[in-house]
Amino acid sequence: MIPTLPALSSDFAKLALACLGREYPNKIEHSLTDSSQVQSPKSLHPAFYGCFDWHSSVHGHWLVAHLLRLYPDLPQGPQIRVALNENLTRENIQAEVRYFSMEGRASFERPYGWGWLLKLAEEVYVWDDNDARKWAENLQPLVEIIAAKYLAFFPVQTYPIRTGVHANTALGLSFALDYARTVSDQALAALIEERSRSYYLSDSDYPAHLEPSGEDFLSPALIEADLMRRVLEPEGFREWFHRFLPRLVHGNPRSLLTPVTVSDRSDGKLVHLDGLNLSRAWCMRSIAAALSPEDPVAETLNNSARLHATAGLAHVASGNYEGEHWLATFAVHLLSTPPLKV
Repeated sequence: MIPTLPALSSDFAKLALACLGREYPNKIEHSLTDSSQVQSPKSLHPAFYGCFDWHSSVHGHWLVAHLLRLYPDLPQGPQIRVALNENLTRENIQAEVRYFSMEGRASFERPYGWGWLLKLAEEVYVWDDNDARKWAENLQPLVEIIAAKYLAFFPVQTYPIRTGVHANTALGLSFALDYARTVSDQALAALIEERSRSYYLSDSDYPAHLEPSGEDFLSPALIEADLMRRVLEPEGFREWFHRFLPRLVHGNPRSLLTPVTVSDRSDGKLVHLDGLNLSRAWCMRSIAAALSPEDPVAETLNNSARLHATAGLAHVASGNYEGEHWLATFAVHLLSTPPLKV
């Protein structure tokens, strides 16, 4: 039996809260143009310094905001409000805006951190709460910078990036499309829909038997399909998906349907594979719900999703910061994504 989000929400909140004010260890991705830019993580990123890296801090903020929105009586609720009030101030976000606006920052956190920032913005946008409205207002200048970066960059990215880590194009587009539709940003939504079709519509017989790679936390095949089920109409998606992974009807490739093994959770790259089990599960669950109920592939995906979820959730809290600073986000995203109604 897969645990439910209400049962695990307090534990996940504790993991995230332990990061949001923790400056070190910290892996900064910072291009220096002169010696004045040799600064501490908190000086560079006063809003999103508190975790191992910028994007993990951003999605840690999403995690606690999401849980408190769903469960207002969460025991960690007061701590969450303090953390968000301290970090998501107008002044801190303006400092983040200045960082993104400087020379040499064009590719900073593209597109993984961009997507999570828009996911955080979407979370506070839909939350009927006085504090959340303030956080949304404070975040807006940074949101506008990120949205503008999508509009400027993706028209000139000719080919999608099909990696299983941060540079993956499909995940960055998926989260941004969800945000754009929620806030009715028609220009951003139209761009993402056009780019998704351009990048992926002609894909067929995808070589998913080559997955996983040794440090994946995303399945390039499944994250692409999870984007396309957002972009295409139901019948069009079903036809596309069966061309894309035609062997699933026969239970192949087994490597895509079998949970992956993690050999060392103290290694920051190898522990990515725990995240792969979680992200595969949320993709399979959503894709299965978008297929016809009579489609045997839906049952195959649901069965595999359960196996992957069980494997991934067992190791969110391992005692190793290498995984604990981010895996709860993937777990929460998995457990809070309801099956689609088509």
